[in-house]
Amino acid sequence: MKKMSDLAKKHVAKIKPYVPGKPIEEVKREFALESVIKLASNENPLPPSPKVLKALRLNLDKINRYPDGASYYLKKLLAKKFGCATDNIIIGNGSDEIISFAVRAFVERDEEVIVSRPSFLMYEIAAQCEGVKIVTVPARNFRYDLYAMAERLTPKTKLIFIANPDNPLGTYVTRKELVDFLDRVGPGTIVFIDQAYFEFAEGMNDYPDGLEHINKKNVIVTRTFSKIYALAGLRVGYGFSNPDIIRSMEKIRDPFNVNMMAQVAAEAAIKDQAFARRSLKLISAGKKYLYGELARMGFEFIPSATNFMLINIMSGSNTKLTSGDIFQAMMRKGVIVREMGGWNLNGYIRVNVGTMPENRKFIKSLREVTGK
Repeated sequence: MKKMSDLAKKHVAKIKPYVPGKPIEEVKREFALESVIKLASNENPLPPSPKVLKALRLNLDKINRYPDGASYYLKKLLAKKFGCATDNIIIGNGSDEIISFAVRAFVERDEEVIVSRPSFLMYEIAAQCEGVKIVTVPARNFRYDLYAMAERLTPKTKLIFIANPDNPLGTYVTRKELVDFLDRVGPGTIVFIDQAYFEFAEGMNDYPDGLEHINKKNVIVTRTFSKIYALAGLRVGYGFSNPDIIRSMEKIRDPFNVNMMAQVAAEAAIKDQAFARRSLKLISAGKKYLYGELARMGFEFIPSATNFMLINIMSGSNTKLTSGDIFQAMMRKGVIVREMGGWNLNGYIRVNVGTMPENRKFIKSLREVTGK
């Protein structure tokens, strides 16, 4: 007789679950701290727009009803903002859910998914959940190697994931690189461009807008309200593609997948672009400060097109502490960062930009922990 632990499908049993950054309350309990800052999960350090909070309060008495399963009004606002049709859009419980939709809807068990390493772990987890073959291509100089990915294309390649900008590297694929790559991809393959950090890179001259390709190629583009709009706790993301691809993903979408308050908040957020500009200004100033302080301390880091950065914590340092040691020491000081061993980036931590007081606390704690 099988043990209860043996009942899972073989491919499910092998999955290593995604481990999120430690929550603030957990660190407070563990280290008996009154004040903790979290710079581990690439969140917006600002609370949501006051217009979002007002909209949420006005709709609290409606939560006895199911939400609009089609997210009609949110799709209308997104279509207007981005100049497309509503049938080009799908709404997800975070953009993570749309990653799962794509694998579930399109990849057969004998087909392949191509991913870069390191990159967002959910691409591989979504593929593992469906038991499909994963082809991994190492990043080169902390950037996607699209040439090497194109070399791995076969008739069995059904889906390719590109995070642009990438998490955790913070780097991006240029417009020319993306166009050249798409020209090499055949009509039987879908390219999934994850633009969760789109707004932070949008002003760069050679950063591509994936929406240019959604009606020309088999391309899916996803974005999120979690980052620039500060709605990570409500889990609402959105995707664009040609209507045929959208219809296929809609068939497997659970009914009422995006809750009412998430839709209300996203609708209010997209109407408040002043808040988005304020967030971007805060992140830009914070990155400039952190770059300068890290350079003065002798740490190497990867310049980022996002709201976070990778720091080589072993660079320019005589300390014998590992990145794991520093992660623990920083937590004891009330600063949560992300240790990157899970991405095989040993010796690195990832830190998202906070408010200026949070950024200063991070630098002060890092100096104390490393003796810089």
